[in-house]
Amino acid sequence: MLRCIKAIAFGLVASVGLPNAANADINIGVTLSATGPAASLGIPERNTIELLPTTVAGQKINWIVLDDASDTTKAVTNIRKLIAEDKVDVVVGSTITPNSLAMIDVAADSETPMISMAASARIVDPSNPKTRWVFKTPQNDALMADAIAVHMKANGVKTLGYIGFNDAYGDGWLAEIKRSAQTAGIKVVAEEKYNRSDASVTGQVLKLVAANPDAILIGAAGTPGATPQKELVGRNYKGKIYQTHGVANPDFLRVVGKDGNGTLLPIGPMLVFEQLPDSNPIKKVSAEYITAYEAKYGKGSRTTFGGHAYDAYLLIAQAVPEALKKAKPGTKEFHAALRDALEKSNVIGTHGVFVMGPQEHNGLDNRARVMIKIDNGQWVLAK
Repeated sequence: MLRCIKAIAFGLVASVGLPNAANADINIGVTLSATGPAASLGIPERNTIELLPTTVAGQKINWIVLDDASDTTKAVTNIRKLIAEDKVDVVVGSTITPNSLAMIDVAADSETPMISMAASARIVDPSNPKTRWVFKTPQNDALMADAIAVHMKANGVKTLGYIGFNDAYGDGWLAEIKRSAQTAGIKVVAEEKYNRSDASVTGQVLKLVAANPDAILIGAAGTPGATPQKELVGRNYKGKIYQTHGVANPDFLRVVGKDGNGTLLPIGPMLVFEQLPDSNPIKKVSAEYITAYEAKYGKGSRTTFGGHAYDAYLLIAQAVPEALKKAKPGTKEFHAALRDALEKSNVIGTHGVFVMGPQEHNGLDNRARVMIKIDNGQWVLAK
């Protein structure tokens, strides 16, 4: 991957010629959740940033990485610091939906482009004028909810129970799965919530088991997604268990253990790139990234979350040469030009093909998802 990235950067230098930006650094601010309940998501993002080059299009890049500890208030403090003190040209982050939503006002008011690594479609809702400055790399929860509902319907699921985080991520997933389930003719018969830091969800699980749905969706992310799953298995629930793409990392597999066997979830194809046909456009990019990541952090250390950070880099790498034609880094004009270039992105990433537009600041389609199951601690394409 590193050779590939250096080649990309060299190619961008050749194509632009850099008439307006000599000797100017590009400052990229990153706030992510390397500690706290979302650490299993934020750590691979941080690890990925450490793999990235320090030049793009002949310009030195200063990566300024802060930990928001999975805390919304800290995420807002971080983005304010990155913009006001570190004078960043673009912000990448945060890891989770509540933090990213809280950061939007700061990015918009300062007219600084922001690329979120969180899932909720609300982060880039085109009806909110402030999201003009905001983009994101993870698949929308709506895209993934549709994949779950289609799979449920094809496998005879008629009734559904839901338990998810008591925050914007969980609320967003509940709304989307209700919409998708209704379209698929599936009735939601029970709804429960819990906090990311809860050590037990016995009460909620007992209510779900009593409702006896054909399947249960857990709307969670990272290792906290294992808490209801282990209790459901412990209570001898016999229906199908689905998770969101928010648990697609080895830490979740470690924590859930054998209780995860048979779990179904939608994920970005990068996680199982070896199982993809060679014709899949993201296979090569995913292979380059994962090969480099696992060379440094160990075999099997791949996660979809690191891929979100790498995809943010790929978007920036394509946008920078266009922005440099119009202004120098560190200026309001450069920020505006970078935003405009991001909005015209057409980039093959690790998760899919990003085709952005004025009303589409995520740009992923059905190519960005596959259904998988957990089989003895391994991710396997589901039939």
